[in-house]
Amino acid sequence: MTTEYAVELEDICKTFPGGVQANKNITLRVRRGEVIGLLGENGAGKSTLMNILYGLLKPDSGRIVINGEEVSLNSPQDAIVRGVGMVHQHFKLIPVLTVVENVVLGLEPILKKMDVRSIPGGRTIGSVLPVDFKTASKKIEEIGEENGLPVDPSSKIHDLSVGLQQRVEIIKMLYRQANILILDEPTSVLTPHEVDELFVTLKEFVKAGKTIILITHKLRESMALCDRICVLRDGELVGIVERKDTSPSKLAQMMVGRPVVFTTQKEPRSPGEVVLSVSNLSVLDNRKLEKVKGINFEVHAGEIFGLAGVQGNGQTELIEALAGLRKPTNGRILVGSVDITGKRARFVREAGVSHIPEDRQRMGIILPFSVEENIALGSHYRPPFAAGLFSAILQLDVIRSATEDLVEDYSIKLSKVNALASTLSGGNQQKVVVARELATKPNLVIAAQPTRGLDVGATEYIHEVLIGLRDRGVAVLLISAELDEIQNLADRIGVIYDGQMVAIKAPGEATPTELGLLMAGHTHESSDEEVALS
Repeated sequence: MTTEYAVELEDICKTFPGGVQANKNITLRVRRGEVIGLLGENGAGKSTLMNILYGLLKPDSGRIVINGEEVSLNSPQDAIVRGVGMVHQHFKLIPVLTVVENVVLGLEPILKKMDVRSIPGGRTIGSVLPVDFKTASKKIEEIGEENGLPVDPSSKIHDLSVGLQQRVEIIKMLYRQANILILDEPTSVLTPHEVDELFVTLKEFVKAGKTIILITHKLRESMALCDRICVLRDGELVGIVERKDTSPSKLAQMMVGRPVVFTTQKEPRSPGEVVLSVSNLSVLDNRKLEKVKGINFEVHAGEIFGLAGVQGNGQTELIEALAGLRKPTNGRILVGSVDITGKRARFVREAGVSHIPEDRQRMGIILPFSVEENIALGSHYRPPFAAGLFSAILQLDVIRSATEDLVEDYSIKLSKVNALASTLSGGNQQKVVVARELATKPNLVIAAQPTRGLDVGATEYIHEVLIGLRDRGVAVLLISAELDEIQNLADRIGVIYDGQMVAIKAPGEATPTELGLLMAGHTHESSDEEVALS
């Protein structure tokens, strides 16, 4: 049976234990060969709806129709055999395995050098035969060449950048011959250059006739890629609009139910005394290669210092050295008059430093812990969260009350404060981390990608919070892959390239193009040399 729709979801309802109704009678029809955006705030129900389409969750009620056939999906395998593939916001890769091993995972019986499944006991025999990785690697290389996704099949996942890991996830889908591609927040962990590469790839997929469902909270992506945009709010379908008939401001209002301010207003301020002083700092990465090379800069009280750079140029190692997570090989770090060079993370926190890490799930929260336990982390050993001899007794009522206040202040969507952090959406996990770190009344905030994974409403709120901290005299070091965010918030912008600070600019001194060139290593000196040579 032929139909113009690749996917039809009718009256989908899903309620989780604890009473959170994630999807409320949602009906969505996706045409063949189109890109449809699934837009909404954190916790609006976007990922839940697509997890139902991918067979990870069972709906409480409703119908699922794929390519004209009504289906019951009991597992992702049921979706995969019908041509549905999904790249999750947090990648499902095994770091110690190679690219080819991750791609063929789950398909091993089909990839044996002999196809013995048809003979009695064939599957048992096949389980001890070697997998034909050579043929699989060749196919992965072919898929990469055809779709502009080159990757070395023999590379270990933990050696790849985040952008290349996402490339592997897409290749996994194509290897399984998926024609309906679900991408969950595909750009939340990518650099601007990697985002541009992804957009080119997705446009090629559409030309090849594939259907793409793009889960996002970023308005720019929706307007750049999508034919139609479906907006969810609090688990309900607010509306479906054609791209040509809408605008970012209209979409934002549909998402959050009110007008959204995209440019944060801040009053001019004269910076105070130096809070963070970094002198001649050098730091090695895990491979013992120098990633930070004698860097120097200062951050003042009442100032937001924005650090712009393409990921992989030493930002991660710099942040870890400042936060007490990595020992520098040379140089000095002062917070006020306190020398924190090479000190442990607890010493750094007690010196008045808060740290919003760039990877929330690996370094920001503990997924099996409850939200209130995560809120207490880092302050659990001192009043008011601890009392008694040697502060050995946790004040659970105080922790719960503080958590409830932060949940309300930061609009964190959850069923109850003792819910596990693993049950929250990615954006709400990020809000938990930000709320905890900014509640400690720090002198210095190291904010690495603080709005990564957050919707426009939450991003607007975090921006206001950072401006508020700055206005109260707190020093803020902002590291962001979003140039718009850096230019909007920063009082000064430092550009890092190859582990060195190549320029420090005022926001009005450099255009996004000029900053982008600096991020790519094109300094004024190199430009002058190029002119002279020509």
